[in-house]
Amino acid sequence: MVEQQEASEDAVMTRIGQAIMLLHGGDREEARNRFGALWSELGADGDALHRCTLAHYMADTQDDPGDELAWDLRALTAAEGASGGWAAEHLPAVRAFYPSLHLNLAADYLKLQRPDSARIHLQRARAAAESLADDGYGGGVRAAIDRLELRLREQ
Repeated sequence: MVEQQEASEDAVMTRIGQAIMLLHGGDREEARNRFGALWSELGADGDALHRCTLAHYMADTQDDPGDELAWDLRALTAAEGASGGWAAEHLPAVRAFYPSLHLNLAADYLKLQRPDSARIHLQRARAAAESLADDGYGGGVRAAIDRLELRLREQ
């Protein structure tokens, strides 16, 4: 039974990965459709890591900054709810999302002309980024934080 559950959870991550590839390949609409279908399947009680990952990328498919913010907030809420079972085993992966989640929220708030909220999430992104490795991902996130900070200073 546990093996079946793990296999089914791996299948969900595979489907999320396929939609991410569509998104990165430029097919935002198809990625949005697949993410939406998966979100409906997962439901409110679905695995927190799945919901966090899916919402994090679903935000990138949105045309409206308010919709993008709503999905980024869902991703953060899912990350904060990750505990127990399979998600507990993957808490480092969830924690690695925090700098990017807060960075995305800061960018959303800046797009919505809410610089004070943007600054709050930018500070949270910078604090969370301290735990990232000094690798390509960590360096990229830190560089993006620096770029957004410069944009905020111009506000």
